[in-house]
Amino acid sequence: MIAAARAVLALALLAVLYALVASMVLLWAAFLAVALWSAGAPGVQTPPTSAIIACAAFAPIVFGMAWAVVRTARPSAPREDAVTVTRRGAPELWRMVEELALGVGTHPPAHIRLTAEVNASVTEDAPLLGLAPGRRVLYLGLPLLAGLSLAELRAVLAHELGHFSHRHNRFGAVAHRGAAGLAAARQAIQDVSAANDLVRLYAGGPLLLLGLYTYLFRWLTRPVRRRQELEADREAARVAGPGAVADALCSTEALGAAWQQFLAEFLAPMRRATGRIPDDPFRAFAHMVEAPELREPLATLRARAGEQPAGPDDAHPPLATRLKRLARLPAAETGAVPLFARPLSVPPRYAIELGRILLPGPDAGRRVPWRDWLTELAEHRARRPLAPLAEAVRTVEEAERTGWLKDERTERPEAERTGRPEAERTAWRKAERAKAEWPETEREPDALTIQRVLRLLDGGRRMPLARALNSRLPRGAQNESDPLRPLADALAVLIGAQLVSRGVAYWAMDWTGPSILVPPAGIAPETIHTWADTAVRLPGQTQLLGLHLAALGVDERAPLPTGPAGDAADGVVPGAPGGQPRLISIVPGATGPARRRITAVRALALTVLLGVAGLTFVLWANRDEPSYPGTPVTPWTDGYRPGGGTTGTTGGTVPAPLPTYLYPTAPVWPTPPAYRLPSPSLPGIDIKPLVPRSTP
Repeated sequence: MIAAARAVLALALLAVLYALVASMVLLWAAFLAVALWSAGAPGVQTPPTSAIIACAAFAPIVFGMAWAVVRTARPSAPREDAVTVTRRGAPELWRMVEELALGVGTHPPAHIRLTAEVNASVTEDAPLLGLAPGRRVLYLGLPLLAGLSLAELRAVLAHELGHFSHRHNRFGAVAHRGAAGLAAARQAIQDVSAANDLVRLYAGGPLLLLGLYTYLFRWLTRPVRRRQELEADREAARVAGPGAVADALCSTEALGAAWQQFLAEFLAPMRRATGRIPDDPFRAFAHMVEAPELREPLATLRARAGEQPAGPDDAHPPLATRLKRLARLPAAETGAVPLFARPLSVPPRYAIELGRILLPGPDAGRRVPWRDWLTELAEHRARRPLAPLAEAVRTVEEAERTGWLKDERTERPEAERTGRPEAERTAWRKAERAKAEWPETEREPDALTIQRVLRLLDGGRRMPLARALNSRLPRGAQNESDPLRPLADALAVLIGAQLVSRGVAYWAMDWTGPSILVPPAGIAPETIHTWADTAVRLPGQTQLLGLHLAALGVDERAPLPTGPAGDAADGVVPGAPGGQPRLISIVPGATGPARRRITAVRALALTVLLGVAGLTFVLWANRDEPSYPGTPVTPWTDGYRPGGGTTGTTGGTVPAPLPTYLYPTAPVWPTPPAYRLPSPSLPGIDIKPLVPRSTP
């Protein structure tokens, strides 16, 4: 009864959506019919251009919404961002899923597909709006396999299979398709607005109506879907145990945050800076979550997972509510043990194929083995302070060189202008002469070297150099209270880079901070930093640092080579034209599907505009002329020949005047009667007696 009521509710909601879209199509068709009829009506002087433009403007949004509804009403095709796992490819995973399906009392899915999301879900592409059985598919995020324990993974799979056992997919399919139809309709309107400036003028109204309907739809379906999630939690707790389900929920939240951090802070910056990506990013992520330095941060995220509120559009209840419900359930049977003792994994070929889907195309970057990528990532993160240090050294040297040139032109002694002793000026001149004596193959004036930094420290330029370096560091790496600390750290990194280039040291990845230098045998990791800090803070200690470096075989004058990832230490790309810095564009652009949708919308609008305009012109050109009342036009005279006169009886041609028409003519008035004099037979009247006579 409850399932039938849910189905009726979902069908009613979808019927309202379909009725709205159908009414829009009918209204548009009626408007088009009226426009075409008016174009062919008699007496129309000009074609109805306003109606043509209106039909063309409303056509993309009407057809886009109709296509979105039709597309979501039918069973969806398999996701393109997933990889199908066969039974032969991952037999352990399939056995676990089949065992858990038997435990929850349902049939196993027909397909298992891996995704790049920190999530798991089930779908059933059933006909009749989900009211009939269909094909079952289990989607499993590969990051879950990298970060969840075996018990937690079993709990996640049992939860998803619990939706099948309670037939949640019947209502879920209808609710999902309704939500997908609304989302697709909104996306269609947004695409049309992006492709057509005219549509953008009135797109706000349809978007507002769809927003109100979406709010109503989710308000009606959200309680039902959240109740289904709680039922799936109880089913998973019965099979895997409530403790394992609670741990899986908290771990999934923590893994979601860690996966986003991995993509945003490690994968994307490395890809932009060096153009390299791992062939298997999921194994690199597994290496990250297994790092000792991340155990405490991940534990903190798991402990605070219940504090996150549920979003207004989230079909899942708040995590705190789910954890409280699980805590009330009885514990699982003591005899229940996991089927597999070791962590579950899939063959690397699935992860590599999914990695190509996650980062598609040749523009994604050069794919390297994930272990080599981790080594390059550690070196890249360690060498980040070297580019600001190189810029700071160039700035201080330029300011210093400008000051010496002015002194030479004015012949003012340096000691008099700055108060510095003559010994510092002599040391600087010796360094310049030594620099000029280098061989041409080794001399690179713009390359960062240890000697250039030590020369500035010996010349008393430590504070200007420290301030210049702090101004070029990111805000989080600056140290206003102790400006010499970043300079000491950068000098230690420069020394470590020289050791790594000689092959006597390497960088160890640290996921919570800068990479750690592993020095040669017999030297503690903090020793190199101690040497650099002493040389920066104490004047006259640079010579001692030079002795230590000479003992390790490091040449102070050797320029810093570029790393294996291709990033230069001084911020300049080797081989770039003009030595210009690498320019990276971070402006978001339209994706391939979005560009295709916008192009299709423009083609549809143009097709409708041309088609309606052509049909309207044809109807207008072939319209009937109006008839006026009055005397019809008299036809030509039978014997009249245009330009030739009339034919006489003798066969000759007699000129004749041009024919006349009877229309238009003046109205024929009746002839008034003529006045006639009286007849002479009538008696006359003598008027003489009546005429007055003159008096004598």
